[in-house]
Amino acid sequence: MSGLAPAGFVGLGIMGRPMAGHLLRAGFPLTVHNRTPERTRDLEAAGARVAATPAEVARASEVIVLMVTDSPDVEAVVAGPGGIAEGVRKGAVVVDMSTVAPATERRMAALLRERGADYVDAPVSGGDVGAKNATLAIMAGGEAAALERARPVLERLGKSVTHCGPVGSGQLAKLCNQVLVGVTLLGVSEAIAFARKSGLDPAVMLRAVEAGAAASWQLSNLGPRILADDVAPGFMVDLMLKDLRLLAESAAASGADLPATATVRRLFEAAHDRGWGREGTQVLGRVVAALERGKA
Repeated sequence: MSGLAPAGFVGLGIMGRPMAGHLLRAGFPLTVHNRTPERTRDLEAAGARVAATPAEVARASEVIVLMVTDSPDVEAVVAGPGGIAEGVRKGAVVVDMSTVAPATERRMAALLRERGADYVDAPVSGGDVGAKNATLAIMAGGEAAALERARPVLERLGKSVTHCGPVGSGQLAKLCNQVLVGVTLLGVSEAIAFARKSGLDPAVMLRAVEAGAAASWQLSNLGPRILADDVAPGFMVDLMLKDLRLLAESAAASGADLPATATVRRLFEAAHDRGWGREGTQVLGRVVAALERGKA
């Protein structure tokens, strides 16, 4: 016996599958479910139990992790037919690591609280690289005691776990993260476009500035990919647009005015309209270059 609490994982996409693999290799007894069963095969071969429904995952688990796409997906997995709410144990902790609306998380927490379970919203930053390397930054909302029960699982998935406040606070922190990511990536794209237009080698420019005050993850990791026109997705444009939609909704509800973020959203919408929705967010560099050429 591993001595670790039995864990469950629902949602085995680009992020979820490597994350579930970390738990399995750490020794957690693991039950998994995915809407597309083929994505469970490698985990099953490595020792995970495959469940037919999220409810079955919940019956087998003390800590259940979700990693799905959007708010309706979380509602379906938790509250829909065969959902977690049907099988959740009293005293269990459900941890949603998706990026969804804060209001959705509060509703799901209230539903599970009626069934004697706790809920933590714990969205992440770090993309597929962070998921593969277990170096995600995890932003958690919920009761402190519930987070502590989930912490042994979360610490296998990320390099930092920050308690941001009550349920919904993790999602608010993630939306702040997306403000910074989007606006910074636009800055990187514009700097590259300006360097090219001005006759400065943009590769030299990146080396020159990344050691100074302009340094950022977006600059160091996505700047070279913009130069190479490498748009393979680590985080897709369409997912960024989903996050920016959630951000716009939350900003409207709070009365916040986010002009730079609104510009970023319009440019990502232009990328989607050009057929680049499933490309990586660094395709923003193409959009800025096209605007500079007067073709967007």
